[in-house]
Amino acid sequence: MNYWLCKSDPEEYDWAELVKDKKTNWTGVRNYAARNHMRAMKKGDEILFYHSGKESAVVGIAKVTREAFQDPTTDEDAWIAIEFAPVKALKKAVPLSAIKTEKDLKNMVLLKISRLSVQPVTEAEYDKVVELGNR
Repeated sequence: MNYWLCKSDPEEYDWAELVKDKKTNWTGVRNYAARNHMRAMKKGDEILFYHSGKESAVVGIAKVTREAFQDPTTDEDAWIAIEFAPVKALKKAVPLSAIKTEKDLKNMVLLKISRLSVQPVTEAEYDKVVELGNR
């Protein structure tokens, strides 16, 4: 299994909406690096769901339920989508400020390429974020 982080502006689509919808197609990604990460996602991989913008925090865990398919929001073959579903909310959000101060998370892609909307997370990083969110 692999681990990922997907960012969403909560004003556009937030964790509560994902829970209500029970699953979503992750569409509209127009960055080649993010697209390549989505192509690498496999059914069952886990995702840290991150609210970007003012909140800037990991708020929940989701799971890939459908691997890469043509993004229905464009006719361009270059762009793909995935489907994922919520697994559980973290007991408390893990803010970017906490991630920045945690020495075990100093190499997270989130801190190195902060604007990337879909990014890989190591198993150790994933476990640490989940631990921080469940304290």
